[in-house]
Amino acid sequence: MRFLRSRPATLATIFAGAMASAGPAAALDKVVFGTNWVAEAEHGGYYQAVADGTYAACGLDVEIRPGGPQVNNRALLVAGKIDFSMGGNMLGAFFAKTEGIPLKVVAAHFQKEPQVLMSHPGEGLDTWESLKDAPLFIGDLGFATYFQWMITEYGFTADRRKPYTFNPAPFIADKRSAQQGYVTSEPYAVRNEGGFEPNVFLLADYGFSAYSTTVEVMEEMIADHPDRVQCFVDGSAIGWTNYLHGDPSAGNALIQSHNPEMTGGQIAFSIAQLKKYGIVDSGDAQTLGIGAMTDARQEDFYNKMVKAGVVEPGLDFRSAYTLKFVNKGVGLDVRRRLLGR
Repeated sequence: MRFLRSRPATLATIFAGAMASAGPAAALDKVVFGTNWVAEAEHGGYYQAVADGTYAACGLDVEIRPGGPQVNNRALLVAGKIDFSMGGNMLGAFFAKTEGIPLKVVAAHFQKEPQVLMSHPGEGLDTWESLKDAPLFIGDLGFATYFQWMITEYGFTADRRKPYTFNPAPFIADKRSAQQGYVTSEPYAVRNEGGFEPNVFLLADYGFSAYSTTVEVMEEMIADHPDRVQCFVDGSAIGWTNYLHGDPSAGNALIQSHNPEMTGGQIAFSIAQLKKYGIVDSGDAQTLGIGAMTDARQEDFYNKMVKAGVVEPGLDFRSAYTLKFVNKGVGLDVRRRLLGR
Protein backbone atom coordinates (compact mmCIF):
# COMPACT_ATOMS: atom_id res chain seq x y z
CA MET A 1 0.00 0.00 0.00
CA ARG A 2 2.99 2.32 0.49
CA PHE A 3 3.54 2.58 -3.27
CA LEU A 4 0.69 5.09 -3.46
CA ARG A 5 1.97 8.56 -4.17
CA SER A 6 -0.97 10.22 -2.51
CA ARG A 7 -4.38 9.27 -1.28
CA PRO A 8 -6.89 9.69 -4.12
CA ALA A 9 -10.13 11.54 -3.82
CA THR A 10 -13.13 9.84 -2.28
CA LEU A 11 -16.71 11.04 -2.27
CA ALA A 12 -15.79 13.05 0.80
CA THR A 13 -13.11 15.09 -0.97
CA ILE A 14 -15.08 15.34 -4.20
CA PHE A 15 -18.05 16.89 -2.43
CA ALA A 16 -16.05 18.93 0.06
CA GLY A 17 -15.58 21.90 -2.26
CA ALA A 18 -19.17 21.87 -3.40
CA MET A 19 -20.44 21.75 0.17
CA ALA A 20 -18.13 24.56 1.22
CA SER A 21 -19.28 26.81 -1.61
CA ALA A 22 -22.94 26.05 -1.08
CA GLY A 23 -23.19 27.80 2.28
CA PRO A 24 -24.17 26.09 5.53
CA ALA A 25 -24.11 22.32 5.27
CA ALA A 26 -27.44 20.54 5.26
CA ALA A 27 -28.20 18.30 8.21
CA LEU A 28 -27.27 14.68 7.66
CA ASP A 29 -29.87 11.92 7.76
CA LYS A 30 -29.13 9.66 10.73
CA VAL A 31 -29.32 5.93 9.93
CA VAL A 32 -28.24 2.82 11.79
CA PHE A 33 -26.52 -0.13 10.11
CA GLY A 34 -26.49 -3.37 12.09
CA THR A 35 -23.73 -5.85 11.26
CA ASN A 36 -23.92 -9.61 11.76
CA TRP A 37 -20.93 -9.93 14.09
CA VAL A 38 -18.52 -7.96 16.24
CA ALA A 39 -16.35 -5.37 14.47
CA GLU A 40 -13.77 -7.00 12.22
CA ALA A 41 -11.98 -6.52 8.91
CA GLU A 42 -14.79 -8.40 7.16
CA HIS A 43 -16.82 -5.22 7.81
CA GLY A 44 -13.95 -2.93 6.88
CA GLY A 45 -15.52 -1.13 3.93
CA TYR A 46 -18.39 0.18 6.05
CA TYR A 47 -16.09 1.37 8.82
CA GLN A 48 -13.86 3.02 6.23
CA ALA A 49 -16.80 4.89 4.72
CA VAL A 50 -17.76 6.21 8.16
CA ALA A 51 -14.21 7.10 9.15
CA ASP A 52 -13.23 8.97 5.98
CA GLY A 53 -16.54 10.80 5.56
CA THR A 54 -17.75 9.01 2.44
CA TYR A 55 -21.26 8.41 3.77
CA ALA A 56 -21.45 11.94 5.14
CA ALA A 57 -20.50 13.34 1.74
CA CYS A 58 -23.73 12.06 0.21
CA GLY A 59 -25.92 12.96 3.16
CA LEU A 60 -25.84 10.16 5.73
CA ASP A 61 -24.73 10.07 9.34
CA VAL A 62 -24.20 6.31 9.64
CA GLU A 63 -23.99 4.62 13.02
CA ILE A 64 -22.60 1.09 12.79
CA ARG A 65 -24.12 -1.14 15.44
CA PRO A 66 -22.10 -4.35 15.79
CA GLY A 67 -23.78 -7.72 16.07
CA GLY A 68 -22.65 -10.68 18.13
CA PRO A 69 -23.83 -13.87 19.81
CA GLN A 70 -26.64 -12.14 21.71
CA VAL A 71 -27.67 -9.67 18.99
CA ASN A 72 -30.23 -10.25 16.23
CA ASN A 73 -29.97 -7.22 13.98
CA ARG A 74 -32.32 -8.68 11.36
CA ALA A 75 -35.06 -8.78 14.01
CA LEU A 76 -34.24 -5.18 14.88
CA LEU A 77 -34.53 -4.29 11.17
CA VAL A 78 -37.97 -5.88 10.93
CA ALA A 79 -39.01 -4.09 14.13
CA GLY A 80 -37.90 -0.74 12.71
CA LYS A 81 -35.12 -0.25 15.27
CA ILE A 82 -32.37 -0.06 12.67
CA ASP A 83 -32.39 1.05 9.02
CA PHE A 84 -29.95 -1.32 7.29
CA SER A 85 -28.90 -4.83 8.25
CA MET A 86 -25.96 -6.95 7.13
CA GLY A 87 -27.16 -10.32 5.91
CA GLY A 88 -25.12 -13.46 5.40
CA ASN A 89 -25.85 -15.00 2.02
CA MET A 90 -29.13 -14.85 0.10
CA LEU A 91 -30.76 -17.69 2.03
CA GLY A 92 -31.85 -15.34 4.80
CA ALA A 93 -33.67 -13.14 2.30
CA PHE A 94 -35.25 -16.17 0.62
CA PHE A 95 -36.49 -17.47 3.97
CA ALA A 96 -37.83 -14.01 4.83
CA LYS A 97 -39.94 -14.11 1.68
CA THR A 98 -41.41 -17.49 2.60
CA GLU A 99 -42.48 -15.90 5.90
CA GLY A 100 -43.97 -12.83 4.23
CA ILE A 101 -41.39 -10.42 5.67
CA PRO A 102 -41.14 -7.34 3.40
CA LEU A 103 -37.37 -6.93 3.18
CA LYS A 104 -35.07 -6.79 0.18
CA VAL A 105 -31.37 -7.14 -0.46
CA VAL A 106 -30.06 -3.97 -2.12
CA ALA A 107 -26.37 -4.87 -2.50
CA ALA A 108 -24.02 -7.84 -2.11
CA HIS A 109 -20.57 -6.72 -1.01
CA PHE A 110 -19.03 -10.19 -1.07
CA GLN A 111 -19.06 -11.69 -4.54
CA LYS A 112 -17.96 -14.98 -3.00
CA GLU A 113 -19.26 -16.70 0.12
CA PRO A 114 -16.18 -16.88 2.44
CA GLN A 115 -17.14 -20.32 3.77
CA VAL A 116 -14.34 -22.90 3.57
CA LEU A 117 -13.41 -26.38 4.61
CA MET A 118 -9.93 -26.90 6.03
CA SER A 119 -7.81 -30.04 6.28
CA HIS A 120 -4.34 -31.01 7.49
CA PRO A 121 -1.72 -30.96 4.71
CA GLY A 122 0.08 -34.15 3.79
CA GLU A 123 -2.52 -36.45 5.34
CA GLY A 124 -4.24 -37.63 2.19
CA LEU A 125 -6.81 -34.83 2.35
CA ASP A 126 -5.27 -32.44 -0.14
CA THR A 127 -8.10 -32.42 -2.69
CA TRP A 128 -11.79 -31.55 -2.54
CA GLU A 129 -12.79 -35.10 -3.49
CA SER A 130 -10.67 -36.61 -0.73
CA LEU A 131 -12.66 -34.74 1.91
CA LYS A 132 -15.57 -37.15 1.38
CA ASP A 133 -13.62 -39.74 3.37
CA ALA A 134 -12.84 -37.48 6.34
CA PRO A 135 -14.79 -36.69 9.50
CA LEU A 136 -16.15 -33.19 8.87
CA PHE A 137 -16.64 -30.78 11.75
CA ILE A 138 -19.63 -28.71 10.60
CA GLY A 139 -22.11 -26.69 12.65
CA ASP A 140 -25.87 -27.08 12.60
CA LEU A 141 -26.50 -24.12 10.29
CA GLY A 142 -23.87 -25.28 7.83
CA PHE A 143 -25.26 -28.81 7.89
CA ALA A 144 -28.75 -27.51 7.07
CA THR A 145 -27.55 -25.31 4.20
CA TYR A 146 -24.30 -25.66 2.28
CA PHE A 147 -23.66 -29.25 3.41
CA GLN A 148 -26.96 -30.28 1.79
CA TRP A 149 -25.60 -28.75 -1.44
CA MET A 150 -22.36 -30.73 -0.96
CA ILE A 151 -24.42 -33.92 -0.63
CA THR A 152 -26.46 -33.18 -3.76
CA GLU A 153 -23.67 -31.86 -5.97
CA TYR A 154 -20.67 -33.93 -4.88
CA GLY A 155 -21.91 -37.00 -3.03
CA PHE A 156 -20.79 -36.13 0.48
CA THR A 157 -22.65 -38.17 3.11
CA ALA A 158 -24.31 -37.05 6.34
CA ASP A 159 -22.65 -39.82 8.37
CA ARG A 160 -19.25 -38.11 7.97
CA ARG A 161 -20.45 -34.95 9.68
CA LYS A 162 -19.48 -34.24 13.29
CA PRO A 163 -20.97 -31.26 15.19
CA TYR A 164 -18.71 -28.21 15.21
CA THR A 165 -18.78 -26.20 18.44
CA PHE A 166 -16.60 -23.35 17.14
CA ASN A 167 -13.60 -24.76 18.94
CA PRO A 168 -10.77 -25.81 16.58
CA ALA A 169 -9.13 -28.15 19.12
CA PRO A 170 -10.81 -31.37 17.90
CA PHE A 171 -9.82 -30.62 14.31
CA ILE A 172 -6.25 -29.73 15.27
CA ALA A 173 -5.94 -32.98 17.24
CA ASP A 174 -7.38 -35.21 14.50
CA LYS A 175 -5.09 -35.04 11.47
CA ARG A 176 -7.51 -37.04 9.35
CA SER A 177 -10.40 -34.61 9.85
CA ALA A 178 -11.67 -31.46 8.14
CA GLN A 179 -13.42 -28.43 9.59
CA GLN A 180 -15.61 -25.57 8.41
CA GLY A 181 -14.48 -21.97 8.73
CA TYR A 182 -14.36 -18.52 7.20
CA VAL A 183 -11.42 -17.98 4.88
CA THR A 184 -10.63 -14.74 6.72
CA SER A 185 -10.68 -16.18 10.23
CA GLU A 186 -10.31 -19.87 11.09
CA PRO A 187 -7.14 -20.52 9.03
CA TYR A 188 -5.48 -17.80 11.12
CA ALA A 189 -6.63 -19.44 14.36
CA VAL A 190 -5.38 -22.84 13.20
CA ARG A 191 -2.01 -21.37 12.27
CA ASN A 192 -1.64 -19.77 15.70
CA GLU A 193 -3.07 -22.61 17.80
CA GLY A 194 -2.05 -25.63 15.74
CA GLY A 195 1.21 -24.40 14.30
CA PHE A 196 0.48 -25.37 10.71
CA GLU A 197 -1.03 -23.91 7.55
CA PRO A 198 -4.20 -25.82 6.72
CA ASN A 199 -5.38 -26.71 3.25
CA VAL A 200 -8.19 -24.29 2.42
CA PHE A 201 -11.10 -25.17 0.12
CA LEU A 202 -13.33 -22.20 -0.67
CA LEU A 203 -16.84 -23.47 -1.35
CA ALA A 204 -17.38 -20.70 -3.90
CA ASP A 205 -14.60 -22.16 -6.03
CA TYR A 206 -16.55 -25.43 -6.25
CA GLY A 207 -19.84 -23.90 -7.33
CA PHE A 208 -21.49 -22.59 -4.16
CA SER A 209 -22.63 -19.46 -5.96
CA ALA A 210 -24.10 -17.46 -3.10
CA TYR A 211 -23.58 -13.75 -2.75
CA SER A 212 -22.63 -12.88 0.80
CA THR A 213 -22.42 -9.92 3.18
CA THR A 214 -25.58 -8.49 1.76
CA VAL A 215 -27.32 -5.26 2.75
CA GLU A 216 -30.96 -5.75 3.71
CA VAL A 217 -33.58 -3.03 4.06
CA MET A 218 -37.32 -3.00 4.54
CA GLU A 219 -39.40 -2.29 1.45
CA GLU A 220 -40.81 0.78 3.20
CA MET A 221 -37.33 2.32 3.31
CA ILE A 222 -36.91 1.77 -0.43
CA ALA A 223 -40.26 3.41 -1.13
CA ASP A 224 -39.92 6.34 1.27
CA HIS A 225 -36.17 7.07 1.24
CA PRO A 226 -34.55 5.73 -1.95
CA ASP A 227 -31.94 8.49 -1.73
CA ARG A 228 -30.74 7.14 1.62
CA VAL A 229 -30.52 3.64 0.24
CA GLN A 230 -28.58 4.84 -2.80
CA CYS A 231 -26.17 6.83 -0.66
CA PHE A 232 -25.52 3.85 1.59
CA VAL A 233 -24.96 1.49 -1.34
CA ASP A 234 -22.70 3.94 -3.19
CA GLY A 235 -20.81 4.95 -0.07
CA SER A 236 -20.22 1.32 0.85
CA ALA A 237 -18.86 0.53 -2.62
CA ILE A 238 -16.36 3.37 -2.34
CA GLY A 239 -15.59 2.50 1.28
CA TRP A 240 -14.73 -1.06 0.31
CA THR A 241 -12.63 0.15 -2.64
CA ASN A 242 -10.60 2.44 -0.40
CA TYR A 243 -10.32 -0.17 2.36
CA LEU A 244 -8.96 -2.89 0.10
CA HIS A 245 -6.89 -0.89 -2.35
CA GLY A 246 -5.96 2.25 -0.42
CA ASP A 247 -5.00 3.06 3.16
CA PRO A 248 -7.31 1.16 5.55
CA SER A 249 -5.90 2.69 8.73
CA ALA A 250 -8.91 4.92 9.45
CA GLY A 251 -11.31 2.03 9.09
CA ASN A 252 -9.11 -0.24 11.17
CA ALA A 253 -8.88 2.31 13.97
CA LEU A 254 -12.66 2.51 14.11
CA ILE A 255 -12.96 -1.28 14.07
CA GLN A 256 -10.59 -1.56 17.02
CA SER A 257 -12.43 1.17 18.91
CA HIS A 258 -15.59 -0.93 18.59
CA ASN A 259 -13.75 -4.18 19.30
CA PRO A 260 -10.58 -3.64 21.36
CA GLU A 261 -9.84 -7.39 21.30
CA MET A 262 -9.34 -7.31 17.53
CA THR A 263 -5.60 -7.54 16.88
CA GLY A 264 -3.65 -5.92 14.11
CA GLY A 265 -2.39 -9.35 13.08
CA GLN A 266 -5.91 -10.70 12.59
CA ILE A 267 -6.95 -7.60 10.64
CA ALA A 268 -3.93 -7.85 8.34
CA PHE A 269 -4.58 -11.55 7.71
CA SER A 270 -8.25 -10.94 6.95
CA ILE A 271 -7.53 -8.14 4.48
CA ALA A 272 -4.92 -10.30 2.73
CA GLN A 273 -7.40 -13.18 2.43
CA LEU A 274 -10.17 -10.93 1.12
CA LYS A 275 -7.79 -9.88 -1.64
CA LYS A 276 -6.21 -13.28 -2.33
CA TYR A 277 -9.53 -15.05 -2.81
CA GLY A 278 -11.37 -12.19 -4.51
CA ILE A 279 -14.09 -12.20 -1.89
CA VAL A 280 -15.15 -8.57 -2.47
CA ASP A 281 -13.59 -7.34 -5.68
CA SER A 282 -13.87 -10.01 -8.35
CA GLY A 283 -16.18 -11.16 -11.12
CA ASP A 284 -18.99 -8.73 -11.87
CA ALA A 285 -17.75 -6.29 -9.24
CA GLN A 286 -14.76 -5.46 -11.43
CA THR A 287 -16.98 -4.11 -14.21
CA LEU A 288 -20.20 -3.16 -12.38
CA GLY A 289 -18.77 -1.96 -9.07
CA ILE A 290 -18.49 -3.52 -5.62
CA GLY A 291 -21.88 -4.70 -4.40
CA ALA A 292 -22.90 -5.96 -7.85
CA MET A 293 -25.67 -8.51 -8.34
CA THR A 294 -27.24 -10.11 -11.40
CA ASP A 295 -30.48 -11.99 -11.99
CA ALA A 296 -28.60 -14.89 -13.57
CA ARG A 297 -26.39 -15.41 -10.52
CA GLN A 298 -29.34 -15.17 -8.14
CA GLU A 299 -31.28 -17.71 -10.20
CA ASP A 300 -28.34 -20.10 -10.27
CA PHE A 301 -28.00 -20.08 -6.49
CA TYR A 302 -31.74 -20.38 -5.94
CA ASN A 303 -31.95 -23.40 -8.24
CA LYS A 304 -29.07 -25.09 -6.43
CA MET A 305 -30.76 -24.56 -3.09
CA VAL A 306 -34.04 -25.95 -4.40
CA LYS A 307 -32.22 -29.00 -5.76
CA ALA A 308 -30.56 -29.49 -2.38
CA GLY A 309 -33.89 -29.23 -0.57
CA VAL A 310 -32.86 -26.11 1.33
CA VAL A 311 -35.38 -23.73 -0.27
CA GLU A 312 -38.88 -24.53 -1.45
CA PRO A 313 -39.61 -24.56 -5.20
CA GLY A 314 -41.94 -21.96 -6.62
CA LEU A 315 -40.66 -19.11 -4.46
CA ASP A 316 -40.65 -15.69 -6.12
CA PHE A 317 -36.95 -15.40 -5.32
CA ARG A 318 -36.53 -12.24 -7.40
CA SER A 319 -38.73 -10.39 -4.92
CA ALA A 320 -36.02 -10.96 -2.30
CA TYR A 321 -33.68 -8.42 -3.93
CA THR A 322 -33.57 -5.42 -6.21
CA LEU A 323 -30.97 -4.29 -8.75
CA LYS A 324 -32.18 -0.69 -8.58
CA PHE A 325 -29.23 0.56 -6.51
CA VAL A 326 -26.27 -1.46 -7.84
CA ASN A 327 -24.39 -2.19 -11.08
CA LYS A 328 -23.72 1.51 -11.77
CA GLY A 329 -19.93 1.32 -11.75
CA VAL A 330 -19.61 3.30 -8.53
CA GLY A 331 -16.05 3.20 -7.21
CA LEU A 332 -14.42 1.96 -10.40
CA ASP A 333 -12.77 5.33 -10.98
CA VAL A 334 -11.43 5.28 -7.41
CA ARG A 335 -10.13 1.75 -7.95
CA ARG A 336 -8.31 2.77 -11.14
CA ARG A 337 -6.61 5.67 -9.40
CA LEU A 338 -5.58 3.57 -6.43
CA LEU A 339 -4.18 0.76 -8.54
CA GLY A 340 -2.72 3.06 -11.17
CA ARG A 341 -4.59 1.41 -14.04
